[in-house]
Amino acid sequence: MISVVIGLGFGDEGKGLVTEYLCSNPGTLVVRYSGGQQAGHTVFKDKIRHIFSNFGSGTLSGTPTYWSKFCTVDPIGLMNELHILLKKGVLPTLFIDKKCPITTPYDTKHNQICDKNNGTCGVGVGRTIVREENHYSLLVGDILFPSVFKMKLDLIKYYYRIHEKISLNRFNECIEGIKNNHIIFVDEKPDCIHTVFEGSQGLLLDQNIGFFPHVTHGSVGLKNIIVRGTDFADMEVYLVTRAYQTRHGKGPMTNENIPHNILLDKDETNITNKFQGEFRRSLLDLDLLKYAIDKEYQLKYVKKTLVITCLDHIINEYRYTHKGNIVYCDDEDQFIDQISSLLGITNILISRTPYSSKIERWTP
Repeated sequence: MISVVIGLGFGDEGKGLVTEYLCSNPGTLVVRYSGGQQAGHTVFKDKIRHIFSNFGSGTLSGTPTYWSKFCTVDPIGLMNELHILLKKGVLPTLFIDKKCPITTPYDTKHNQICDKNNGTCGVGVGRTIVREENHYSLLVGDILFPSVFKMKLDLIKYYYRIHEKISLNRFNECIEGIKNNHIIFVDEKPDCIHTVFEGSQGLLLDQNIGFFPHVTHGSVGLKNIIVRGTDFADMEVYLVTRAYQTRHGKGPMTNENIPHNILLDKDETNITNKFQGEFRRSLLDLDLLKYAIDKEYQLKYVKKTLVITCLDHIINEYRYTHKGNIVYCDDEDQFIDQISSLLGITNILISRTPYSSKIERWTP
């Protein structure tokens, strides 16, 4: 059984909430299959609130995480989050593919200097991927070979032409911590009964779908999941959107010229970031959602469930745009029904901030 959680917009849709919802049964494994440490997936469970960046969002339910080769690994962020989880009484299980690229302080520094105008999170994911594509590679498996690891790290400093002093003390401490803690290096995905693929960001930030240069360096959709022999009959894709449109940082977004009364969540995870900038909101644009679904053409072969989150933020604001026109709805049911009809998806889940236990199936 395969479940895939994909954001339909520019990120911040509620992917962590949906992932945790799908982790209720034993034998489940969460797979992070895109992006890396730039995720900020917020989960509430049993009075614990946590923002997941380096572990899967099923961790509070005891679900292990597999960090696939398509994801970057930030040793400092990983160890920092591990310590936070342990302080909360949570003992996570994390499998990391040996082929995962490692983000170094050099990648992060270069990212923060050179990409600040493109809406970057500033944690080095994109720069790590580009460096790997240029053959200056440093992988998790290299940690097992200290001499090789040091030589490759020196070459990465040369790659960026970095002359200033950048301390590697904390980085090296965390490399040792990764070897000595609750982290298991593997060559392939562990066996499981139910695989939940937890996406990063949203389809409108996919490098082949979004609006360059304000995109991520990677594939947010099904590319990293679907391989030869994939049985589409066993797959259900959960397409997640808020009841309104959001974008964190720079880049194009529609409907910002239309006044609205969308409530700001007091527990919002990603409000400000000195590298990303402003957290923006506007009315939902059905044309953008339809475009994202159409461009990810393999979605036509799989069962789809639409998840609409944050419905409590748009009380008395049941509007969206379609073909450039504002569409007014009488109530929440009409709002959901029309979105379902326009997107051609009849399986609908809904939620109201912030608890995953509030996810429920909507029926017209």
